[in-house]
Formats: sequence, C-alpha cells, structure tokens
Amino acid sequence: MTDGVVPTLAELIALRASAQARRTPLRGRHGVSGHALSPHRGRGMEYAESREYSIGDDARHIDWRLTARSGKPHTKLFQAERERLTLIVADTAPALYFGTRVRFKSVQAARAGAIAAWAAIRDGDRVAALRGSNSEAPVPPAAGPRGALRVLDALVRWYSRPPADDAGLTVALDHARRLLRPGSRLIVLADAASVAAVPTQRWPALSMHNEVIVLLLTDPLEHDPPLAALPFRVQQHRLDLDLSTAGQRQRWRQEFVVPVESALAQLPVRGVRVQQLSTDAASDAWLPLLARVRAA
Repeated sequence: MTDGVVPTLAELIALRASAQARRTPLRGRHGVSGHALSPHRGRGMEYAESREYSIGDDARHIDWRLTARSGKPHTKLFQAERERLTLIVADTAPALYFGTRVRFKSVQAARAGAIAAWAAIRDGDRVAALRGSNSEAPVPPAAGPRGALRVLDALVRWYSRPPADDAGLTVALDHARRLLRPGSRLIVLADAASVAAVPTQRWPALSMHNEVIVLLLTDPLEHDPPLAALPFRVQQHRLDLDLSTAGQRQRWRQEFVVPVESALAQLPVRGVRVQQLSTDAASDAWLPLLARVRAA
C-alpha cells in the first residue's frame, strides 16, 4: 500500500486538470504576465536603444527627438519577449517524509510541485526544477508538456525516499539564484524548519527581481498533538513521548509550530508570498497565490 506514502507519476499527471480548471489572471511585481523581457534586441514592448533608420523599418517607431537633434532619421529598438521561467525548488529534508493525515508531507510537496509545473505550462512558461544537491544537476528549463513531464519525473524520484545527498534548502536556493533571470517565478516547496535555516538576507535578494512563493508543508499532528504519550520508532527502538506535561508541549511547539508562525510572519516582509499547505488540504489550495498582484 503506497497511496499517500510515495508519489506516483500517474497521480501527478492527473493533476494537470486542477491547474487548468483554476486559471487565474497573472501579474507579478514587475508587470510580468506570462512572458519576461530578454536583453536581445528586437521588436517587443520595452525600449532598448535607437539606431539610424534603415529601409524597411516601421515608421511608427521613428525616434523623432534623436532625428531632430542629429539631422538623420533614427528608429527605436525594443527588447524582444521570451518565455518566462518558473523554477520549482524542492526541499528534500528528512522531516518531509512523514505524515498522519491523507498523505506524507513529501507526497503533498510532489503534488503541489506538479500543479506548479502544469500551471507554468498553461501560462506559456518554461519550467525547471532543482533540489539541494551538490551532485545532481537541475532539471533544465523546457516548455510544453515535455518540460512538465521532466519535472514530474524528478519530483517522483526526489519524494519517493529521502535522497542520501541532501545538502539543504540554502544550497538549493544558491543553485536557484544562478538559474533565475529578472521576471522569473520561483516556487519553493519546503519544511518550515528548512526555511528557518536559510539566512534571512537570501529572501529579499531573490524577491527583488522575481516572484517568490514559498509553500510550507505541514501535518495536523505537528500543530495539534494529543494530550497523551506518542509512540515513535527510531531504528529498532520504540520511544514514547509524553505530551501531557506543559514543558514537553512547549518544546513540541518550539520545534513544529514556531518555525511555521515565524515564516508566515517574516517572509511577506521580505517580499515573499507564503502559504501553509497541510497534508490533509487540497493540493491546489495555494493556487490563488498566483493571482495576487504585488505592489511595484
């Protein structure tokens, strides 16, 4: 029985319908809506430079001021449009491979990542993915269903079992920074403890020129433990954790609740959209985040 314990490619492919059904108007901090601007010179929407007029240039783009100053006709050039990049960063910390309701946090992460990939393809983006590893290369950016399927295949591999070479979310974000270009969208699937370990200055550096969304994977047990002893198995040994005392419950709260509350309070201040996604929630419950318009 692997339902809810290990993600399958079939279930991630089936989530394409969820992404398509909840189509939202997209607009980011920098006015990006489906496409971003490229430094290549061509015909687009944003002014790049002017040059002398050549036969065949569109007369509507004549730079009249420069033409008047130089005495020679000049035409305006604009930055060409290219597909925007949606980059999915997958936290693969051991704490994610656990769950008490509906599915493991790792499976919920895989499902949320799949919806992000399908939403990116729906909106004409290229999609890529990576995790915190110093040995595994990222899934390279690609458009269309083929690009989404590459990401889904990686999510299944990464979230079927804890990778032995997990280097942490901070390393993953360092890799992400090298792939991102202004106007990209970054979606981070993470445990709250992993987010807490990221240096705070990393977030505004990422969100300054990109849309950044963090999904905090949680389980109901973490936020509402019973007033009783909880049995755990560590390797071959059974451990009973008594949560009936105030001291133990406070330590539990410090471990599981405080990192979530801190992320929900602090990340928006650093320009990051953040939402908690419980294991028993609909995997597409976070999609409205894509519709929010951030102030310029």
